[in-house]
Amino acid sequence: MDSKLADIFQRLRNGEIISPDDPQAYMMREASYATKVRLVQLNNSTDPVEIRSLLSQITGSEIDESVAIFTPIYINYGKNTKIGKNVFINFDCTLLDLGGITIEDNVLIAPKVSLLSEGHPRAAENRQFLVPGRVHIKKNAWIGANATILPGVTIGANAIVAAGAVVSKDVPDNVIVGGIPAKIIKSI
Repeated sequence: MDSKLADIFQRLRNGEIISPDDPQAYMMREASYATKVRLVQLNNSTDPVEIRSLLSQITGSEIDESVAIFTPIYINYGKNTKIGKNVFINFDCTLLDLGGITIEDNVLIAPKVSLLSEGHPRAAENRQFLVPGRVHIKKNAWIGANATILPGVTIGANAIVAAGAVVSKDVPDNVIVGGIPAKIIKSI
């Protein structure tokens, strides 16, 4: 099938770079505005059941009752985010999920964490292109306050990302990483 005819969101999930003149590019912005309607409701709720229900609507998948979300949370699309069981997401987190975000069971995410599954090329002449890169947070990982996980990164099972870290490369299982860019500090 001609990639121009495939749904833009499927192409993003498949890792396809999207040009600014793509005939479906407008759909990304429209979807973000539609998500924002539910996000305003979610971020103004104090009821955990309602918050999970609205997040289920945003992601298009059931959010387990063991999941706790402290609002506000910011999501640009939502349908490419998958959240496991017993996940805790603290205040003020940002999920840019056009490239896909998977958060497995028992993950802890501290305040002001950014999970960014999309970016742009370095070359100035191509800067308006959108480059997706799936973010995957494996079981029992702990992401410290104000950490940033960049496109294409997998955080290993049981790993800890130190507060303020900027993670640009995959993190193995059972390690602590920190710094800018994040490096392995020690095994656990």
